[in-house]
Amino acid sequence: MSVPYPFTAVVGQDSLRLALLLNAVNPAIGGVLVRGEKGTAKSTTVRALAALLPEVTVVPGCRFSCDPASPDPACPDGPHPTDTRTQARPSRLVELPVGASEDRLVGALDIERALAEGVKAFEPGLLAAAHRGILYVDEVNLLHDHLVDSILDAAAMGESHVEREGVSVRHAARFILVGTMNPEEGELRPQLLDRFGLTVEVSASRETDERVEVVRRRLAYDADPAGFAGRWAGEEEALRGRIAAARALLPEVRLGDAALRQIAATCAAFEVDGMRADIVMARTATALAAWAGRTVVLAEDVRQAALLALPHRRRRNPFDAPGLDEDKLDETLARERGSDQDPDPDQDPDPDPDGGPDGPGGGKGPDNGPEGSGSDDGGAQVPGDGSGTESGGVPKPGGSDGERAPAAAAGEPYRIRPLTVPGLGEGAAGRRSRALTAYGRTTGARRRRGGDRLTKLHLAATVAAAAPYQRARGRSGPGLVVRRDDLRQAVREGREGNLVLFVVDASGSMAARQRMGAVKGAVLSLLLDAYQRRDKVGLVTFRGSGAELALPPTSSVDAGAARLTALPTGGRTPLAAGLLKAHEVLRVEKLRDPARRPLLVVVTDGRATGGPRPVELAARAAGLLAAAGTASVVVDCESGPVRLGLAGDLAGHLGGVAVTLGELRADTVSALVRDVRRAA
Repeated sequence: MSVPYPFTAVVGQDSLRLALLLNAVNPAIGGVLVRGEKGTAKSTTVRALAALLPEVTVVPGCRFSCDPASPDPACPDGPHPTDTRTQARPSRLVELPVGASEDRLVGALDIERALAEGVKAFEPGLLAAAHRGILYVDEVNLLHDHLVDSILDAAAMGESHVEREGVSVRHAARFILVGTMNPEEGELRPQLLDRFGLTVEVSASRETDERVEVVRRRLAYDADPAGFAGRWAGEEEALRGRIAAARALLPEVRLGDAALRQIAATCAAFEVDGMRADIVMARTATALAAWAGRTVVLAEDVRQAALLALPHRRRRNPFDAPGLDEDKLDETLARERGSDQDPDPDQDPDPDPDGGPDGPGGGKGPDNGPEGSGSDDGGAQVPGDGSGTESGGVPKPGGSDGERAPAAAAGEPYRIRPLTVPGLGEGAAGRRSRALTAYGRTTGARRRRGGDRLTKLHLAATVAAAAPYQRARGRSGPGLVVRRDDLRQAVREGREGNLVLFVVDASGSMAARQRMGAVKGAVLSLLLDAYQRRDKVGLVTFRGSGAELALPPTSSVDAGAARLTALPTGGRTPLAAGLLKAHEVLRVEKLRDPARRPLLVVVTDGRATGGPRPVELAARAAGLLAAAGTASVVVDCESGPVRLGLAGDLAGHLGGVAVTLGELRADTVSALVRDVRRAA
């Protein structure tokens, strides 16, 4: 077994270490979500925490780690006798890989044995293995939503339920949940963000001395892991003892009414939804007091709890930057602070005079988090004059390729009508287009293919397959003789996520009509819709003399929003170049992710200028996309009293439909979805 990197040897990352230690003191806080760039010791720090946790006593032979002092009465391996012997083992760190299946996570019922042999056999999953330990989910934002839901439900309830074909299993699943993610690879939905107790932002230090120390310690550890760990054994043992002492002190910590009012006022001031934030802040503040060796919660505990528990809950829009306005926090706390919140005279006013990374302050907020990010402006406004007019520097149609205009501000996003890819796919789980998935409504049954595992039994189809052969199988009494060949897999239809590739006309032909602000608002609305439906998105822009892949296909739609807001305009309209670039991007993406079906959204007024025969070349490029079977929607941005209808012609060449900016809104009466399907 490899020697873990010592927790106390981690350089910096004070907020991350404090959040992990608080969850070690009180696992009811609800875990930690660690957000940050790659290479910032996220995984190293989490793995190091497991070595600090006290050993747990378990019932020998119990696969669900029951505590001999209070065994679970509903344990599938029970009932356990009260006088059973005990066994001590280290706390576990269970890692959930990104490609894990639901059966591997929650456990699997052997349906074949249950039906063919009458045996209810249950194989525990990772949730059972993590009971009374740590469940670590690296790249949690890349997991399918239904897996994240199962993990968070178990973390919230302290138990896991498995329901399969009339067989029910329940077992305890109380663990410290730690998830790490790189926001550049996509965000979690707000509903899932809220289920994590605390969050911290981490980034690499910009201090030369600190970076040198990181490299020095890592090289020393790689050269001699056991020797390096031995040099830090004293600090590790001291920290382990402090965790045990804080756990013992936690039941005695008093959370006064004044501290509760501060917690409630803070959550109300930052307009967080629901009451989970208040509860998490209360638990975090009491854990901070216990960690500091106090039995009374002080105002400083409430402030630190807010910095850890609220940043991921205050986001009102998926494209808002995370963070907390500390000035607003201080004003709120000062307004609610009363004389009865003065420190207890018997308490040490400075519980941790030496400071340090594991002190209750642990830094002013999430490590290296954004400063002054409490603005509610959202992601719609960008630098620039925002006029979108010719006086603002936008060239007239047909201007030179070198002409460039300031980026126009995007209009306010709005709820759009759903765009879907026609047909039935088998792609990644999501919320956009119809697909065969592991979840959803049952639409039929099929015989198992080769050595496929039976995961969802279609009972009626199984009975129908076995019924004609009962006499031949010698059935003489009640019941049904079922053989393995009779078992039928349920076919379920749900929704999949798609690759939505935006092809945006950034030329002067639209900007000169003061339309770019509305166009950006429409694309921002489409990006917001893609975020909510769990799509991958890409962005191709064309202007001047060619096209550019502004955003390679990614799950991070907020990156697409950032690229969009800074998009310059002006120049000619190389429509053909934009379509050819889109064709190439989709071809490469098909090789990388063949199961994910694309939806092409072309935002243009349909004009094509620049070079010989621009209209003819654009039609031929559109024909290539149509021949590849790409589902397409053209958002017609043409305006004015005289309309040429060029966007509609382009939609005809693409084999898709054209919709205007007005028809894109969800409150319009146009049957857009029906039109998309009819065009397919």
